[in-house]
Amino acid sequence: MCYFEQTRWPCGYWKWGNFREQCEKEYRTGETCGLKLVYSWQPAQGMCKICEQKCKKERRIYKMMNDISRWQREGNRRATIEKTMQDVNDIQCQINELLATHVERERTL
Repeated sequence: MCYFEQTRWPCGYWKWGNFREQCEKEYRTGETCGLKLVYSWQPAQGMCKICEQKCKKERRIYKMMNDISRWQREGNRRATIEKTMQDVNDIQCQINELLATHVERERTL
């Protein structure tokens, strides 16, 4: 039950910060008992790293979908459209994994 700082983002994501205070259960200097408690928390500005990655991937999907619609109007690009659609599906799976990680982290607090 040693005490640590914590950083929290508006989206609910958080991370542990620096060690602050040692509990009475651990007698060795510089060692922690393994249990973490929040000493204090600081709000963070902006988006967490997972939300930033998600936004980047969503912008990439938006660009790919615009490219696909343009290629469909131009014609004669069936293979390119199919490959890009597969890439969009792969990126969407990555976004779903990021969201699952984010939700799991929010629930652990």
